[in-house]
Amino acid sequence: MLPLSSDERRELRARAHNLNPVVSIAESGLTESVLKEIEVCLKAHELIKIRVYGDSRENREAYFAQICSELGAAPVQHIGKLLVVYRPDPAKSAAVNAEKSSKSRGSASEPRRTKRSFQG
Repeated sequence: MLPLSSDERRELRARAHNLNPVVSIAESGLTESVLKEIEVCLKAHELIKIRVYGDSRENREAYFAQICSELGAAPVQHIGKLLVVYRPDPAKSAAVNAEKSSKSRGSASEPRRTKRSFQG
């Protein structure tokens, strides 16, 4: 499972509020095809909602734990029959890290700009 801080979890819950469930787990339970569909959705969206059709809270909690452990995702929220799961896309996070490092290097080589330097 991917560890999240409470601030990250709060931000993800806020982002997930307007999302619709993209995967449903019905009477047959958490099958291999459902896990593959969750995997595809996580690759495409990073943050997804999953609806579980069933009245047993224990089953929903077991599904939540199994999804997070098998797919390397982070549990964000379990509210009622909805599960919210997050897994960052490694390609996107690598691109963001590269962009941050290039910006930090570029700013160090440029001269310092102050208000007086623009006054002429």
